[in-house]
Amino acid sequence: MLKRELDVALEAARCAGEKILEVYAKDFSVLYKLDQSPVTEADVLANHVILDILEKNFPDDGFLSEEVVDDASRFIKKRCWIIDPLDGTKEFIKKNGEFSVSIGLVEDNRVILGVIYIPVRGRFYYAVRGEGAYRVEDGGVPVKLSVSSRIKPFNLLVSRSHPSQKTLSLQKIHAKDILSVTEMGSAIKGCLIAEGLYDVYYNFGHSMKWDTCAMECIVQEAGGIMRRLDHKAIDYNEEDTHNYGFYIINRIENEMDISKFG
Repeated sequence: MLKRELDVALEAARCAGEKILEVYAKDFSVLYKLDQSPVTEADVLANHVILDILEKNFPDDGFLSEEVVDDASRFIKKRCWIIDPLDGTKEFIKKNGEFSVSIGLVEDNRVILGVIYIPVRGRFYYAVRGEGAYRVEDGGVPVKLSVSSRIKPFNLLVSRSHPSQKTLSLQKIHAKDILSVTEMGSAIKGCLIAEGLYDVYYNFGHSMKWDTCAMECIVQEAGGIMRRLDHKAIDYNEEDTHNYGFYIINRIENEMDISKFG
């Protein structure tokens, strides 16, 4: 049981969401990091709120966040919180609502807890390893999630702000297997597969450990499959914080052949 950890993570995500919406409601400036990824006041404020709450409650844990330089101290800790204070900054800038707060907890290189909060909807997705995945609105009753049983043709999700030629090639090669294609931003994609609305997502591009950590727990606890493109588990305990592609599928039968361009 990780009741305290879950309660604190939910509260941290909610508080971060409040700060994000305060910035969202006004004009804000956009800066760019060395890798040309955008960052806003909302990213920074949300990061501060989340770390303040988590560090006060779990001072012995390690932390890895998008908005903090990784000092490697996490490697001497038994557990590590992996945080994306504002996942989908490009969607936030576009003001299309498709952004979220992601908080995951890793122990012995296994994701044991995941919380994703969508501020504009007041909606949480969360999971604890071995206890299932759930969706709940602020103040509502949790609904247990389960991936769909659909097998080809399936509903495919693709990234809204990170288009990929490989994704287009995938759609062309497997056109007969695809029922629909929908664009979506941030870790919301994994949540929508977890609740059975969509079935497949392949990422061939740039993503980081904080983009996938919380989402992985939710997907897997809902019965889905999330792996690197080489079918191995994502390693959250390595120095390199990048992911080099991954996929999410509801059923093993919907795995697609990417050998021609993967």
